[in-house]
Amino acid sequence: MTIESVPSASDPLAGQPHRIVERDGVRYTLLGTAHVSHASVDAVRAAIACGRYHAVAVELDPQRMQALTQPDAMAKMDLIKVLREGKAALFAAHLGLAAYQRRLAEQLGIEPGAELKVAATDAQARGLPMHLIDRDVGLTFKRASQRLGWWGRAKLGGGLLAGMFVDEKLGEEDIEKLKEGDILEAAFGEFASDTPALYDTVIAERDRYMAARLRESAAERPAAITPYEILAVVGAGHLQGLAGHLQTEQAEPAAIRAGLESVREKSSIPWFTLILAAFVLGGFAWGFWRGGFDVGTELMLQWVLVTGGLGALGCAIAGGHPLSIAAAFLASPLTPLHPALASGTVSALVEAALRKPTYADFMALRDDVQTLKGWWRNRVARVLLNFFLTSLGTAIGVWAGGLRMLGKLIG
Repeated sequence: MTIESVPSASDPLAGQPHRIVERDGVRYTLLGTAHVSHASVDAVRAAIACGRYHAVAVELDPQRMQALTQPDAMAKMDLIKVLREGKAALFAAHLGLAAYQRRLAEQLGIEPGAELKVAATDAQARGLPMHLIDRDVGLTFKRASQRLGWWGRAKLGGGLLAGMFVDEKLGEEDIEKLKEGDILEAAFGEFASDTPALYDTVIAERDRYMAARLRESAAERPAAITPYEILAVVGAGHLQGLAGHLQTEQAEPAAIRAGLESVREKSSIPWFTLILAAFVLGGFAWGFWRGGFDVGTELMLQWVLVTGGLGALGCAIAGGHPLSIAAAFLASPLTPLHPALASGTVSALVEAALRKPTYADFMALRDDVQTLKGWWRNRVARVLLNFFLTSLGTAIGVWAGGLRMLGKLIG
């Protein structure tokens, strides 16, 4: 049952967008906030201080909660582990989002998500159960990426990258959208509203996910308290969808959550790598068979020089250490043969080991990535730059080397 309450002068929710849903002995009060509003911060504080609620839920996942409440947590990150686990792209996406939020804070004079931070800290200070109900932002990025295709992923990555450098101030219309929407949706700009798959993953899926998490958290309530009051602090853009799911959803919350956390597994058989490796090795074999030792050796030398040279060039442009450049040159010709030999990962690991990022690098990271010079100055950013530019150089080298090999064989 959805209830539209009539606000009174003493009601902390007076004038604030909210919905109340009663279900299974629990009354969920959904407070819609603007992630860039001082008024929302005040409303959250007043609502928790009124003493009516038995628990508080916030639109955060553990990672975003940590970023809000422990600004120096990034300095404890193991960058080498990030690279080894293949999470460099995801880490860069987090940086893009953080840079966008920093721009908002500087322009509007308030930290995006300040009301969520206040909800979490005030609830803990009062000894109230506090539930993080949002889906892990990394899962949201992964599910969105899988649904977009390669061109959509390129646009998404380009948009996040541009957000690190573009210092253009938001217009009044954009700010109003932020007050009514969601920080993730706003970070992707028009791309989110123009791309149904992205909008569904970033907004609609999370509405259903948060509703399931609220129902799960309510299951922990003491049976003697009826109705059990939960205050859920969420972006105003989630109010309608979240209230609808809370009211009508009948499936088990755990099943819903599991489905929305799943990520399509990659094929256990790396077909693209196998086909590319077969082409490269087959080309070498064909060259030795048709043209003898001289032709076969020439094909192999050209392949090494083109792929290794362009991979090393990418590393050099990234300001890599001489040994990182050498690692890129050696790994690039082997990259098509096995994913574990990816040149970007190899050179970035060497770079991170030789020029280990300091605590100061991590603490300055969010500011440094907003300028081109900062990417080369900051050791963490330079490792990421090394990874991406080496990978790009190798990819171009593989195509160029493959075309040269094909032309040689046909000729």
